Amino acid sequence: MLSLKYLQENKEEAIKALSIKNFDATQIINQVIELDEVRKTTQAKLDSTQAEMNSLSKEIGMLFKSGKADEANTAKAKTGELKESISTLNTEMNSTVAELHDLLLKIPNIPHPSVPAGKGEEDNVIERTEGEMPNLYEGAIPHWELAKKYNIIDFELGNKITGAGFPLYRGKGAILQRALINFFLDENRKAGYEEVIPPLMVNEASAYGTGQLPDKDGQMYHATEDNLYLIPTAEVPVTNIYRDVILKAEDFPIKNTAYSACFRREAGSYGKDVRGLNRLHQFDKVEIVQLQHPDKSYETLEVMVAHVESLIKKLGLPYRLLRLCGGDTSFTSALTFDFEVYSAAQDKWLEVSSVSNFESYQANRLKLRFKEKNEKKTKLAHTLNGSALALPRILAALLENNQCAEGIRIPKALIPFTGFDMID
Repeated sequence: MLSLKYLQENKEEAIKALSIKNFDATQIINQVIELDEVRKTTQAKLDSTQAEMNSLSKEIGMLFKSGKADEANTAKAKTGELKESISTLNTEMNSTVAELHDLLLKIPNIPHPSVPAGKGEEDNVIERTEGEMPNLYEGAIPHWELAKKYNIIDFELGNKITGAGFPLYRGKGAILQRALINFFLDENRKAGYEEVIPPLMVNEASAYGTGQLPDKDGQMYHATEDNLYLIPTAEVPVTNIYRDVILKAEDFPIKNTAYSACFRREAGSYGKDVRGLNRLHQFDKVEIVQLQHPDKSYETLEVMVAHVESLIKKLGLPYRLLRLCGGDTSFTSALTFDFEVYSAAQDKWLEVSSVSNFESYQANRLKLRFKEKNEKKTKLAHTLNGSALALPRILAALLENNQCAEGIRIPKALIPFTGFDMID
């Protein structure tokens, strides 16, 4: 959440910056500034009325002591009127503050100056492309056909049990899935991340804290009776570990990694681009999260990008790194880099990771602050996260790129985790 002070002091700059995200902030920022003036006026009236009542209350006691009962009773009646005014003003104040807060929640994060203009994924900038493109044998088929051929993923049975977008992994497919999870977690722990196992459901405060609400309200599965949300990524519960926390500057960096199932409604997704593992309602992902000092967060972003890149390299997958344009950068992110791996049998690039710096946007919602050494005043921390990695499209690319006449070869990095080197 952007701070009110920032918007007041940088109104035109904020409007211009948010236009890079194709968001016209003129009206809503004007509303915020006007509403804050209403808040200030109401607060001034409230303070004045409270002061008048306090003064009158002291005067009443003195009048009674002086034997001026009639004057005291008149003053007493006046305090009753003032109490009603204070109650009305408090109601108006609470309503104004709530409306102001709701408006601030609807304003996206300011994009970093390096974010290119653009409307969607076609305008993202390719930073680099790495890896050797596979040459498939003549009988190569896409992963959804490989899944059926080797009985490793059952999309129809998942559909029977739950519905489309909920695959069932079995046999060597289930083992390979677990192997990927363990490989990613082990590599993340080697890089200094503390592993946690978070809840798969969060409360409303947590969903607001990381910015899923109100922006992604319709995309989250909502257990209405308990008002809990199934997580779309482990980022949500892991980052919320630090909600309402005051850290010390020397605590940075704080690094966590977590595996979780992820749940997304993906409303409106259909067609050939969602076949097989390309887009699911439930999928597995390993996440990395860092909390960092504001002076070091972009240096940390580079380190996180390099770490994710190392994972893809160890799997032997060709990939490219994209700098997302404004129109494709998320509501909460200041700067995002995406990794895409090449899926040979589909002849397309598949997104497998987003690595983002949110600067202080999430921290302001979370009230995640820190203190510099020997300073009393608190500052907002910076939060960052990245997929390390999302499994479905990684698995799709591994199956397709490593298929041969004998079966599907397992990358060397995964053999210690699978216990086999071939699916046949």
